[in-house]
Amino acid sequence: MTTMFRSLTFKLVLAFMVVSIASVMLSTLFARWVILREFDRLVAERVENSFVADVQSYYEVTGSWQGVEVFLRTRMPLFLVPPGQEMMHRQMARRGQMYEMMPPVFALADRDGVVVVPAGPYQAGEQVDADVLRQGIQIIVDGQVVGTALPTGLAPEMAPREVRYLTRINYASFLAASLAMVIALVLGVFLARRLSQPLRELTAATRAMARGELEQRVPVRSRDELGELAAAFNQMSADLAHAHQMRRQMTADIAHELRTPLTVMVGYLEALRDGVLKPTRERFEAMYQEARHLERLVEDLRILSLADAGELSLNREAVSPRLVLEQAATIYRHQAEQRGISLEVSLEEGVPDIYVDPDRIAQVLGNLITNAIRYTPTGGRITMSAARWGDNVVLRVQDTGSGIAPEDLPYVFDRFYRGDRARQSFGGESGLGLAIARSIVEAHGGSIAVESVPGQGSTFTITLPRADHPPATGHARS
Repeated sequence: MTTMFRSLTFKLVLAFMVVSIASVMLSTLFARWVILREFDRLVAERVENSFVADVQSYYEVTGSWQGVEVFLRTRMPLFLVPPGQEMMHRQMARRGQMYEMMPPVFALADRDGVVVVPAGPYQAGEQVDADVLRQGIQIIVDGQVVGTALPTGLAPEMAPREVRYLTRINYASFLAASLAMVIALVLGVFLARRLSQPLRELTAATRAMARGELEQRVPVRSRDELGELAAAFNQMSADLAHAHQMRRQMTADIAHELRTPLTVMVGYLEALRDGVLKPTRERFEAMYQEARHLERLVEDLRILSLADAGELSLNREAVSPRLVLEQAATIYRHQAEQRGISLEVSLEEGVPDIYVDPDRIAQVLGNLITNAIRYTPTGGRITMSAARWGDNVVLRVQDTGSGIAPEDLPYVFDRFYRGDRARQSFGGESGLGLAIARSIVEAHGGSIAVESVPGQGSTFTITLPRADHPPATGHARS
């Protein structure tokens, strides 16, 4: 029971009911106030018109106000006779009781302002002020004012039929308010359950993720904030599942990368220990190369961990893009020529300096050039270029190699991704080169992207900040 009272559905229903009850009560009270005011106004007008007509008829017959009070006492005016009660009226009129039982709604003053029919605050024979007379109702006979009806401010008594009418109005208002509250309750329950259903689904999916079931999807039922929340949750779930899968794959890949050189070295060492193989320079060189491979793998992992933690040290300075590219070309041109590949540098005029760590950017370019050499056939071409692009400078490494399959493009910068081209990437074939390149570039506040057409080659584009427009914040320590 306590859980139900704490649920969002109950709170929404309660909120709907509170708002609905308040709205219905205010609407009912306002409508009742308007009805009563208008009804009282109509009754007052009826009484006023009847009173004026009766005393006006009396004056037309008698020519004076003498005996008008007795007339009103013994001959009850029709305006005060409830419909259907004429017989009772005649009986009570004969006893002279009718006028005394009715509320004194009007007093009557003659043409000189002297009260001839007392009522309320007006006494018989009292001289009424001219200001008060102007607020009264003139009695006109033959075009002349012969008297004034003075309202006493008392409400006229309603006839039984009018009382029954108001009773029915109140009863109908009560029924309408009750029906409206029942409808509000039903709609409140329906809307509350409809609004809370996506949240219940999200809660169930979140609990499933907490149990380790990361691949969860909830239906997107609308385009409002709840729909956006469901879509964001689905994207988050897919990203977490992908990251979990990549982490498991990376663990397996690291184990594989470590196992291969260790297996080679252990095999050599066991053979040397058992005397199966003789210690030669070539065998020691092979073990040395495997150890170097392990060293590079560990260094790559260290760089990635520093970049992930935002602790990758960068010694930034203003550097000419021409100098960076020409130094890289000088280092790797001999390796390219041995494969029959031309390595060229193309620069636009007036390319501004870049604000980078030259050693780290040289590492990125070295990874990209090594990869391009590996996948470009003999007779191919690798072109490095630089150009201005807004507040940034763009460096490109373009090759005419085998290209990358479209399905592999979104993942080539993932660690140890096993695409055809990314299977053995950079940095001593550790499979971490592209991931390291992206981490270094992003640490500079830049970005790296790739475009490729299978069979025609690939273009890696690096966007870096200009020296005169350095980034406001960095992703690593400078």
